Amino acid sequence: MIRYNAYPYEPSPVLPGIFAALIGLSLSIHVFQNFRYRYWSIMFFLVWGGAVFTSGWIMRALSAQDLTNLNLYIAQTVLVLAGPPIYAAAEYNILARLMHYLPMHAPLHPGRVFYLFIYIGAAVEALTAVGAIRISQNKPGSSQYTSGGRFISISLVLQAVVECFFMSIVAHLHIRCKRTKMLVPNVRSVFIMLYGTATLILLRCIFRAVESFGKYKDGCESINCGTVADNEWYLYTFEAAPMVIYTCWLNAIHPGRFLPAEHKRYLDTNGQTERLGPGWIDRRPAWITYIDLFDVAGAIWGRADGAKFWLRPEEWPLCKGSFALGTGSNRSESVETRKGHV
Repeated sequence: MIRYNAYPYEPSPVLPGIFAALIGLSLSIHVFQNFRYRYWSIMFFLVWGGAVFTSGWIMRALSAQDLTNLNLYIAQTVLVLAGPPIYAAAEYNILARLMHYLPMHAPLHPGRVFYLFIYIGAAVEALTAVGAIRISQNKPGSSQYTSGGRFISISLVLQAVVECFFMSIVAHLHIRCKRTKMLVPNVRSVFIMLYGTATLILLRCIFRAVESFGKYKDGCESINCGTVADNEWYLYTFEAAPMVIYTCWLNAIHPGRFLPAEHKRYLDTNGQTERLGPGWIDRRPAWITYIDLFDVAGAIWGRADGAKFWLRPEEWPLCKGSFALGTGSNRSESVETRKGHV
């Protein structure tokens, strides 16, 4: 096999263009859907991730045509690697919106879900940074270069652990909904989507970890070592294809069809009607809510009953339509509320 520059194989000049087109098409649909369902605040990261990932495959297509251009090679590598983690951030916002919709089952402040994973992600990325610095300052094959690669490999394993943690929170919410008979059709659809998309992200994390452990093994004096790094088809099978399925799945099961854009709108305990409540009530100082995300003190001493606003449904107006019954909509004419009971 002919080897050019940093590529340990002759890269396909066609496949990057195909995946760029598929991801770009999905991205365009997401933009339309976000305007239609007024879901930009929740799905912004999906659009951002799609733009980055599409750019990565465009850069790879150009790089495959100009194998002597190191700048194109670096650009495609960085953008392809950066896309999936940004995609994953969209999942955190969707889970947060699901918790706002089901506040009685939320294990933590829905508005702090994103920050929880940002904190964990920052710790993981710190290991990546340490590894990247060691790799950039040393030659392939040296002990420092190899140890830097191990830091990156460990960070990739931890990314997979974070995804498993995310899935455990989804499962916790799922179980509580099932026990209280609140696993209504729209909620069930969102759960299935979150399980499926998280599994795709997890598959990609495992692929990158395996690639990294092989790439930075002892005795390797090249920037590309190992079976995975040496064969292009792994990249398309375990990175490109899963991410195409991921973004298209979110086109098909866009949360704007199943969950309200208004974060104060929640599902009644009867599993049918929806009300416009006060939003999540946390009387602690704001800075504490960013530190004690799970309200450990509240779990020990007990939360004030006033925070459980869903136990006082008569105080909150009914919403027009219901996502649980398939009659709710995020279009402007369908978010009116009315007083009274059902």
